[in-house]
Amino acid sequence: MRGEAGTPGARAPQGTGTLGTPTPPVSTRIRIDHYSAVHLAATTARRIAVDCGLPGALPDRAAVLASELAANIAKHARDGSVFVQPLPLRPGVEIVAADRGPGIPDLDAALTDGWTTTKTLGAGLGAARRIASEFTLRTRPGAGTLICARVFAPGAPPPAGPDLAALCLPLESEQHCGDGWAVADTGDGRRTVAVVDGLGHGDSAAEATGAALRTFHRDPQLPLPELLLALHRALRHTRGAAVGLLRLRPDGDADHCSVGNVRAQTVGFDGVHSRATGQPGVVGWNMPQPRVRRIPVPPGSTLVLHSDGVDPRWTHDPSPFLLRLPPPLLVAALAHDFRRSRDDATVLATGAPTPPSGPAAAPKRDA
Repeated sequence: MRGEAGTPGARAPQGTGTLGTPTPPVSTRIRIDHYSAVHLAATTARRIAVDCGLPGALPDRAAVLASELAANIAKHARDGSVFVQPLPLRPGVEIVAADRGPGIPDLDAALTDGWTTTKTLGAGLGAARRIASEFTLRTRPGAGTLICARVFAPGAPPPAGPDLAALCLPLESEQHCGDGWAVADTGDGRRTVAVVDGLGHGDSAAEATGAALRTFHRDPQLPLPELLLALHRALRHTRGAAVGLLRLRPDGDADHCSVGNVRAQTVGFDGVHSRATGQPGVVGWNMPQPRVRRIPVPPGSTLVLHSDGVDPRWTHDPSPFLLRLPPPLLVAALAHDFRRSRDDATVLATGAPTPPSGPAAAPKRDA
């Protein structure tokens, strides 16, 4: 059993998880390799919910959700983990479960309250779907299951723009993470996201990443080359970083500007497109003149930005199941199945912008 913000049971450095936070929180990963990990998942979810300021019984609700998702892995699956973190776009907590099989053969039955195959009380996934503010599940028999349960205050206004999800995980032996990410939505329909990978790992890498994220949030509306130059100046007295920037445009496309080994892709039902890597260099040390590349983003696509702690070979032959995952489950699948264990890893996914003439997206409650 391990609670990762590096060390077993460690408490990750936390932010608020909302827009404008200079230092987004490190995600906590709990390996479900023993039934005692179920309790750790529940206490972690309760603590993060309290840290996020969720009122009343909502922290207990988050604990129940984490317990149910972890118990489902312990009873039925293999090679599973639960990721817990504050929500990225509003106050709340997100609990994501991922495993490597065997999948759920009868999903309708599994989501029925009282259904069980292990002669237990059978509260399980049906109860989890009922008490979560948002619940999303995808399963592939023989391959595995991904579940995202979110808890936020009733009546909280929905965040503007498309859905966004991210996971930020430190090297397993480290307490601090040298990776980080940021998001800023503006009133003109634009969204700017950043993934920062401080060189190396540990405290010095985390220091560089923190400086970059604080600078990003001072003026995220700058043209991307100017924003990258501002980060370059801010990191001159640090070890430097690789930085990837994406800006979603109101016309439905995106602009990409990156230095170092942070990769961007557009993921659609028909495959991975518009693969982009950063220009050679190190932000803070030897950065070239930044260049902007326009990336077409078809409706329904997802933009993915990740550090080199995620193996880029996931793009070589992705399954149709992976290509159809919504952002919270896509980042969980990439972090769970393609993470390089000897490095910090950050993966961020955001839905495609809706052009002004396009239909507004309706709220969804997936099964």
